[in-house]
Amino acid sequence: MIPIIGVYEVAIRVRDLKSAEAFYRDVLGLQFGLRDDKRNWLFLRAGGSAGMVVLQEDRSEWPKQHFAFAVKNSELEAAASILVEKGVRVMGPVFHDWMRGRSVYFEDPDGHSLELFAQTDDNVF
Repeated sequence: MIPIIGVYEVAIRVRDLKSAEAFYRDVLGLQFGLRDDKRNWLFLRAGGSAGMVVLQEDRSEWPKQHFAFAVKNSELEAAASILVEKGVRVMGPVFHDWMRGRSVYFEDPDGHSLELFAQTDDNVF
């Protein structure tokens, strides 16, 4: 078995890189990493050095996807409130007994389903 310990990078197709960048940086607070003007991609850090989100501008048709970001259980409500204050419609929290956690759900400007997940076992985060 390969000893995978986590996911480091996720690529997200977006229709307009400028509006996606504003959402992921200004609303979600992801930090600038690298801009690749040749491919029209933007690398953003999620949680410092925990991983990256790569926004890839692609104006063709593609299916919407789902991505989840981990937050501390004690910070889930505050994070949801920030989203609401910034005009984002939030659903939840939803409780997940099977993985001892709870989530709030929302969409990015391209309609991707996003999630903030908080594990309720505080020994993990």
